[in-house]
Amino acid sequence: MKRLLDVALVLATSPLWAPLIIVLAVLVRVNLGSPVFFSQVRPGLGARPFRLVKFRSMTDARNASGELLPDSERLPPFGQLLRSTSLDELPELLNVLKGDMSLVGPRPLLTEYLPLYSKEQARRHEMRPGLTGWAQVNGRNALAWEEKFKLDVWYVDNQSLLLDLRILFLTLAKVLRREGVNADGSATAERFEG
Repeated sequence: MKRLLDVALVLATSPLWAPLIIVLAVLVRVNLGSPVFFSQVRPGLGARPFRLVKFRSMTDARNASGELLPDSERLPPFGQLLRSTSLDELPELLNVLKGDMSLVGPRPLLTEYLPLYSKEQARRHEMRPGLTGWAQVNGRNALAWEEKFKLDVWYVDNQSLLLDLRILFLTLAKVLRREGVNADGSATAERFEG
């Protein structure tokens, strides 16, 4: 039922998001250059890898030694706008259509975090990762990692159609208010250290 709801909602709303993706692709190209999309392998259901696709929001600016500058220095105002409005995540709707992701579920994190999870934290991979999730509507990146994982596992244990619809509505409100986009004092989410 969850997969059916995902596909139905994504297809039903495609007249809204498909043109927006085209417009944003042009704006990303003009403001940030190429490539327009950022893709990265992330762990999905059962920790199986898939390629997540989103809009690029940072530049490739490097220091004199050729090393990438810190995220805060590579995130220009246009990239900040994309992230604060979550518009950089729109291409992940294609991941939902492919079946790599769900509209609602634990957010797909970096593959390098896999060996750092406790047995309980790893339970977040018992379902498809989501475009949004219970942790996102309860604090997003402003939450400590431990709290995010508790919320993810709670969702795994309590997932229902009504809860998914509630999370989708709450997500719209959070995005409009731009709440919890970053951890305090950080341009992006803090790294998980285990």
